[in-house]
Amino acid sequence: MRTTLNIEEELIDKAKELTGIHEKTYLVRLGLEALIARESSKRLAKLGGTERTLKSVPRRRGQAVTNGSR
Repeated sequence: MRTTLNIEEELIDKAKELTGIHEKTYLVRLGLEALIARESSKRLAKLGGTERTLKSVPRRRGQAVTNGSR
């Protein structure tokens, strides 16, 4: 899909400098992917144990570690 974007040249230049990527389309794509990942993480963190009907998940390595000892 083709889209025309108005992005500050300084912002593009800074992204090019930090990433070493000089293709604007690729920079925008990576930026959008990073934004999606960040916002998805925020949403997941907000859930923070809100699934009340979730059964306890069995651990793979026996008992939980307490006080730094096994």
